[in-house]
Amino acid sequence: MTSRTGFFLLAAALLVVAAMCVLEGVQLIATGEPLGIGLGLCAFVIPGIGVWFLRQTVRFGRASERLAKELEAEGGLPVDELRRTQGGRIDRDSADEVFARRKSEAEAAPHDWRVWFRLAVAYADAGDTPRARKAMQHAIKLNPAA
Repeated sequence: MTSRTGFFLLAAALLVVAAMCVLEGVQLIATGEPLGIGLGLCAFVIPGIGVWFLRQTVRFGRASERLAKELEAEGGLPVDELRRTQGGRIDRDSADEVFARRKSEAEAAPHDWRVWFRLAVAYADAGDTPRARKAMQHAIKLNPAA
């Protein structure tokens, strides 16, 4: 199963659970009891938050995929330049070297979304997912087509 398939299955499960939660909320509100009404309203808020997070994740994925396609068309998509162990894992020292180079490129051209995209890939290769996501979000903001 690919990660995209897994994402869509989990997204579908989230939407089904959200719908069930909303239906339960309607039933709780219909009781007329103050506690039931309060719980029923919470049953509307929680799925709303989940759907908002799902929407944000989809928007982020589409935007980063669009940037990757644009960078690939320009011939600037980072290639796998990392050394790997015999087991296929990324060599940590190699990832650190590439990361240092990508970081200096981003510092030299802070308004170019392309270097931020490559820095995000370097963060991901180094295993720093939160910073990779922030660097990708910055690249998305810098892209004029965004």
